[in-house]
Amino acid sequence: MSSLLKETALLEDTNNESFWMPGNYQRTVKRTDDSFQACNDIVTCFQERARVERQYAQHLSEWTSKWRPLVDSSPLYGSLLQAWQCFLTSAERLSTLHASICKSLVSEDGDRVKTWQKDTFHKKIFGGFRESQDFETGFTRAQKPWAKRLKKLDKARRTFHKVARKEQVARDREAHAQGNPDIAIEKQRKIQEEREHAADETKKMRARYEKVLEEVTRYAPRYMEEMECIFDQSQEEERKRISFLKQAFLSIHRHLDITNNDSVKAVYSELHHMLMSINEQEDLRWWRNHHGPGMPTDWPQFQDWVAEDKPKKVKRRIEEKATLERSVMIGGVKVRTLYDYVGQEPDELTFKAGEVFLKIEDEDDQGWCRGTKDGKEGLYPANYVEVLL
Repeated sequence: MSSLLKETALLEDTNNESFWMPGNYQRTVKRTDDSFQACNDIVTCFQERARVERQYAQHLSEWTSKWRPLVDSSPLYGSLLQAWQCFLTSAERLSTLHASICKSLVSEDGDRVKTWQKDTFHKKIFGGFRESQDFETGFTRAQKPWAKRLKKLDKARRTFHKVARKEQVARDREAHAQGNPDIAIEKQRKIQEEREHAADETKKMRARYEKVLEEVTRYAPRYMEEMECIFDQSQEEERKRISFLKQAFLSIHRHLDITNNDSVKAVYSELHHMLMSINEQEDLRWWRNHHGPGMPTDWPQFQDWVAEDKPKKVKRRIEEKATLERSVMIGGVKVRTLYDYVGQEPDELTFKAGEVFLKIEDEDDQGWCRGTKDGKEGLYPANYVEVLL
């Protein structure tokens, strides 16, 4: 018995949830409002993602700016230094890329959804959307006659069930009265008449119920056709919305999917090429030639003394020319130190990596230059600095 009641309750719940029942079309009408809100949520969602992309681009740029001078002045050299520097260059390029992703998400994808939303959903003065009202009106017009017939059918059903219960009660009373000597014959005859009257009423109400049900059944195809017509219109609008949002999502995916971006592929391809170009033999050879036994050196040789037999006037001209050349050098060549250096002689400069000072004389045959730093003039190794452009 309980199982039967559960099945009956389940069937009633299903009918109550059915699209065909009065008022249940509201879920389809509300879909338009929900789609409008979904567009707002999509724009907000990917605006936040755009901020993430912008912040990532800023962090990459800040990271590069912080480490660029330290890497450039590091004790590494040759292909190993170039590989390290390539990581920073790659980060700068990726920063630019993620900044462009941020711009695309906001100005391209976000504006595209907003524009489509404005063209698709037409707001009414007193709230809601014209599209929702059109569907509401269509469904209401199609369902009104059906709802009236259902109401009439429900009334006929309840009336029939009521008289059927009364007939059942009358039958039970008649069965109880028969053969009972305590109940008078006249009373038994009256109970029998009540049962017969109840049976007639049941038969009459049953016929009326069946007639109303026949009318509802006959009207059902027309009702279904009209409702499906409005529903199909709603489905077509929803199809357009789904199709547009699919393209919008694909556009967002295309902007976010950096795995297929040619620029990103080029960045990491060049970085990988630079890393594979690290050559220990070339780096060691460079160090040997610049800081080791491979450096050119004027070994000590006997130098005979030669008397200078030059007019004093000519010597004075030479000194004036040297002074002029030196003054020109003072005005213009900035250099930045690559490594730390501690002067070994009183006429040598002392500096740390990354400092900037002026070079006032070019490199001599021994690999030394002359410069001024903090008001002091002195010599320094030429290969410990680089010229600032």
